Amino acid sequence: MTDSTPVPDQRQRILEMADRLGVKFMRLQFTDILGAIKNVEIPDKRFEAALDGRIMFDGSSIEGFVRIEESDTYLRPDLSTFRIIPWARTGEKVARVICDIHNPDGTPFPGCPRQALKRVVAKAAERGYRMTAGPEVEFFLFHTREGEPVTSTHDAGGYFDLTPIDQGEDVRRHIVLALEQMGFEVESAHHEVAAGQHEIDFRYDDALATADNVSTFRFVVKNIASQHGLHATFMPKPLVGAAGSGMHTHQALVQGERNVFFEEEGRWQLSETCLFYIGGLLRHAKGMCAVTNPLVNSYKRLVPGYEAPTDIAWSEKNRSPLVRVPAARGRATRVELRLPDPSCNPYLAIAVMLAAGLDGIDTRTDPGPPVNKNIVTMSRRERRHLRIDELPGNLSEALDAMEKDDLMRETLGDHIFEHFLEAKREEWYDYGRQVGPWEVGRYLKMY
Repeated sequence: MTDSTPVPDQRQRILEMADRLGVKFMRLQFTDILGAIKNVEIPDKRFEAALDGRIMFDGSSIEGFVRIEESDTYLRPDLSTFRIIPWARTGEKVARVICDIHNPDGTPFPGCPRQALKRVVAKAAERGYRMTAGPEVEFFLFHTREGEPVTSTHDAGGYFDLTPIDQGEDVRRHIVLALEQMGFEVESAHHEVAAGQHEIDFRYDDALATADNVSTFRFVVKNIASQHGLHATFMPKPLVGAAGSGMHTHQALVQGERNVFFEEEGRWQLSETCLFYIGGLLRHAKGMCAVTNPLVNSYKRLVPGYEAPTDIAWSEKNRSPLVRVPAARGRATRVELRLPDPSCNPYLAIAVMLAAGLDGIDTRTDPGPPVNKNIVTMSRRERRHLRIDELPGNLSEALDAMEKDDLMRETLGDHIFEHFLEAKREEWYDYGRQVGPWEVGRYLKMY
């Protein structure tokens, strides 16, 4: 697990490397509660102060951080995240380091999403567990017109298509090369189901490193796409009638080198620990949905017919339920939560996933039998018989469920929990005040 406590030798190595490579600027990077990357950029004369955590910024200007009268906050860098950004628009070399946010007295700032995840990781460690996670992040590449993104795409490709049908191949390769220069171990890259939709998978890692990687991944993809004159979007459902973008997250718990989800003699070769973890994910699915799927638009993806989950069930055979257990066993045993989409704050999303799984283990929550029939084709009567519940149908319902789930408040902390709800309620109210083209087209002449 990465840590923001400065290590003298590591600090010196970074300063020497920056000097040797001619790094002129360093971005002190962090995320706000909604997951947007923020940064304070400093020149080389301030590198030592930055690596010592002595750079202050005005937290009152960041969404959901602090009131104006208590604005001073400090950026404490995690030195293990130091990377050279592999492109430079001005010709000067620029590095970045991911930071935790602290109060002036040195205590962790309660509105820091990265530290919310660290708290859950620490709880897992107290139980002897270390979470590994591997997300599958999907995105679209669209054209721009006069500098603004539009939803027309440059290809007509489908799942695993090749050039010339897949016109995004060169862009994906450029993205992969940039990711590798940033320290990623990329496992695969391919065209996804919808025209203009792509997926790049990188190797699983510890929970905190994975959240850092998702945040970095989105930053890299958007920048490389821009260099090709395209707009990359992680909006969950940008096109009507096409598949949306998900962030299926594979996860496991390990002790040392042992995957505790695997049990040779267990049913389906899964341990009780694994089944209880699944039970926790199912039990808290509604409560964590607003965190893993935080946009009004997220719920346009979570509809039947597009491989996105709508029902709260698990399976080790098919892909329609919320949780799937892939066929691999042994050290590769894992569960795949198909709920999240790539617009989420990765720190908060992984925090609530891990917290839900741990709660399932603590309370020995039985997930019930796997549902190995395609739920989409089931009648309502069959679903009721199997006690299959449904996910929230919109952001408002998801926020209601989040508010009722005590584990969400405990996991996020009062500060993040309350500010997240406030921001997302306002988003929902703003959406409700709009009149869109669908309504005008359907009702204007009729009524």
